[in-house]
Amino acid sequence: MDLLDDSAVDQRLTGVPEWRREGDEIRRTIKAPDFPTAIRIVDEIAVEAEKLNHHPDIDIRWRTLHLTLSTHDAGGLTEMDFTLAARIDALAASHT
Repeated sequence: MDLLDDSAVDQRLTGVPEWRREGDEIRRTIKAPDFPTAIRIVDEIAVEAEKLNHHPDIDIRWRTLHLTLSTHDAGGLTEMDFTLAARIDALAASHT
């Protein structure tokens, strides 16, 4: 998987406005209505991540999810990160 250059990353971020870049990662926080919903969102993210064989780092704090994406094998951001970010956005939107 090819790394995206800074210009390509900036362009792709416009398509996932809830995400922000931090170095070689993109991050997003999701606030679920309650803890059970937060866990359902994580379960749904897990299904999509498995389909893509691309897995986010997820930190669960009660009803708040902190997500980080990076393609570790490639050493930075690739198209796969933005594909999964868009899928996560759609899942989050269905629960809020």
